[in-house]
Amino acid sequence: MTTRSEDAFPVTEALPPRAARNFTRWIASTDHKVIGLLYLGLGSLFFLVGGLEALVMRVQLAQPGGTLLRGETYNEFFTLHGTTMIFLAVMPLLLGFSNYLLPLQIGAKDMAFPRLNAFGFWLTAFGSALLYLSLLEGPPSAGWFAYAPLSERPFSMSLGVDFWAAALLFMGTGTTLTALNLIVTTVRYRAPGMGLWRMPMFAWMTFINACIITFALPALNAALIMLEVDRVLGGRFFHHGGSALLWQHYFWFFGHPEVYIMILPAWGIISEVIPVFSRKPIFGYEFVAGSTLAIAVLSFAVYAHHMFAVGLAQPVNLAFAASTMLIALPTGIKVLNWVATLWKGSIRFEVPMLYALAFLLQFTLGGISGVSFAVLPIDWQTTDTYYVVAHFHYVLMGGTLFALLSGLHYYYPKMTGRMLGRTLGQLAFWLVTLGFNGVFLVQHALGLMGMPRRVYTYPDLPGWGTLNLISTVSAFVLGIGLVLVLVNLFVSFRLGRPAGQNPWQAWTLEWFTASPPEPGNFTVLPPIRSRRPLWDLAHPEDPDHHRPSRHDQTHGHIRPEEKEHVQ
Repeated sequence: MTTRSEDAFPVTEALPPRAARNFTRWIASTDHKVIGLLYLGLGSLFFLVGGLEALVMRVQLAQPGGTLLRGETYNEFFTLHGTTMIFLAVMPLLLGFSNYLLPLQIGAKDMAFPRLNAFGFWLTAFGSALLYLSLLEGPPSAGWFAYAPLSERPFSMSLGVDFWAAALLFMGTGTTLTALNLIVTTVRYRAPGMGLWRMPMFAWMTFINACIITFALPALNAALIMLEVDRVLGGRFFHHGGSALLWQHYFWFFGHPEVYIMILPAWGIISEVIPVFSRKPIFGYEFVAGSTLAIAVLSFAVYAHHMFAVGLAQPVNLAFAASTMLIALPTGIKVLNWVATLWKGSIRFEVPMLYALAFLLQFTLGGISGVSFAVLPIDWQTTDTYYVVAHFHYVLMGGTLFALLSGLHYYYPKMTGRMLGRTLGQLAFWLVTLGFNGVFLVQHALGLMGMPRRVYTYPDLPGWGTLNLISTVSAFVLGIGLVLVLVNLFVSFRLGRPAGQNPWQAWTLEWFTASPPEPGNFTVLPPIRSRRPLWDLAHPEDPDHHRPSRHDQTHGHIRPEEKEHVQ
């Protein structure tokens, strides 16, 4: 049933297994799997750094009138924390999964441009280092959004903003190059039979995400150059007769699509995990893919809802309010499809599935609070309060982080050949989940009570101190849970149970190759005639392409023969 496939792939460079263990060869590698792991390592390192910065800020805010940090130092902390988490942690982690998985899922041997792929990573790594080199000259303190004129020379005299702008410019260029590579790889290097409508959902969302990046990041890069022209050459784009609102237009034209840049690959991971652990194909594949396309377009059409309070014309505000409500529709379609996939499934509550279910609940809560920002009077009341902080973290941390942890536990066996410890994984899951909700759920109430964001201290008003103390204690619970995740990763790498080729009994191509995959990924491929080629290979008597609907009405959309595979 298998066919030789060498002729279908481009010839690309790959490291021999022994050399891949050598540090210098890691630096010089162009193998997409090695680069993917480098992205994951870089993102994990800075996630740890950003998390420590958050803990310091939470200690400062644990009680009214905290004195651990001065005001300017607190501003530096939250600037570094926001920039680190978004650009140095979450984006590299997602690009790591995209680099590692996309060629495997579409049956390619490598990315279209392996050397360009490596170049993109090292630009990102250099930019990351550059941001923290600013500590030598005075770190930036204008926030991760660097609103003008606060980021202009008269208000930020140190070189911190210059380091910040240069760092983001390097990282933005590297990310854009990687996105272009992902697009070309998807379009040109799919294996024979792997049509666009047969691609796994993670590949679909990675492809669309790469398209968003190529349109969004150039806007940020242009704004960064204009800001440096102002600061270094005395330009007048945003200050001295220029427009501070112009910075906000540029920044949020990038900034709101950035939210989807950080969430689409996470949705892709969830769309892989839920069907596998429900023992069903994903419900409404076409709707999930189509809604992603709609979100890609609408993500640019809602950016000004971050600017409702700056005094735009009322018709403009109403137009962006309408588009903000509209984008809830394709997002809601995804949630409904994930829930429908779970419905009457034969669910296995393994650790990846636990994180996926927590993602589903938390992201839905974050999405609902997001819709409230489309209502102008509510937005005016809650903007720049902790209600925004709570919403933002429920979407990006409750959504992206939990999806990343789900994907990490799901794909760790493929990447290392070892299973993660189940008991330690479950303990870490409960600590992370309880800690996360303890930190941010109460911040909704703080915001509605009027506590402003971006303040280093606050008065002793009724309820504020108690809720902030709950938030701070929960932050340490969350931190302990994440430390246990790291411990599990390191311990299981040495002592974990051998995983085998397909430990979860999944049906997409990445599970057809060895764990970890050999250089070149595949020597042979199964025939690809449906979205689940490994199911077709295992069940030639009942392949997917002979049952296009793939839903059994009698048994609740799950095949009886799939239930037999439940462990």
